[in-house]
Amino acid sequence: MEQKPTRVRILDAAHDLMLTVGLVHTTTKAIAKAAGCSEAALYKHFAGKEELFVAVLHERLPELTPLVRGLTRDPQQQSVEANLTEIARTAALFYQQSFPIAASLYADPGLKKRHEAAVRQIGAGPHMPIRGVDAYLRAERQAGRIDAEADTYAAASLLLGACAQRAFAYDMTEEGEPPQSLDEFAVSIARAVLRGISR
Repeated sequence: MEQKPTRVRILDAAHDLMLTVGLVHTTTKAIAKAAGCSEAALYKHFAGKEELFVAVLHERLPELTPLVRGLTRDPQQQSVEANLTEIARTAALFYQQSFPIAASLYADPGLKKRHEAAVRQIGAGPHMPIRGVDAYLRAERQAGRIDAEADTYAAASLLLGACAQRAFAYDMTEEGEPPQSLDEFAVSIARAVLRGISR
C-alpha cells in the first residue's frame, strides 16, 4: 500500500493528537513520531504548532470559511434563510470538533497568550468566522435581501455565538446532548436571526 505524503501524515497525526490529548500537550516531537517522520521534516511543511493548528482547523474540520466566502461572492443562489441555515449547520459542527482541540489552551494563560500572538501573525483566529459571516450579511444587505439598517456584525455574532455555545453547553445535562438535532437547531437559529434582520 502506498504511503500518504508527509504533509498529509503530519496533519492526520496532529489532528488525532489534538483531539485526544489537547493542543497544550501536543508537541511537534509527538506529532512527528506519530506521523513517522522527523521533526525536521515537520518543519519543512509547517512553521510550528500554531500553523499546524490552523491547518487542522482549515483542512480537517467542517469548512466554514470557504462556505462563507462562497456565499459572500454569490449569495443569491439560495434564500437568505437557506444560506443562514447552511452556515449555522457547518459552524455548529466546526465548533463541536474544534472545542476539544483548543479547550486545553485555557488552562495555561501564558501559553494561550503566545498561541494567540502566533495565530494572529498568520492572519487567523476565532474572530475570523464572525468577520466572514458579517461580510456575507453585508452582501445580502447590499443586494436588498435584508433590512437596509440591519446590524450585520451583531447578527453574525449571535448566529456564531449560538453555534459555539451548542458545542459545550449540554454536556452536563441529564441527557448529555442538545435538545434539538443539528438540522433542527440550524433551521431554528437561522430563522431567529433572520427575523431580526428581515426587511
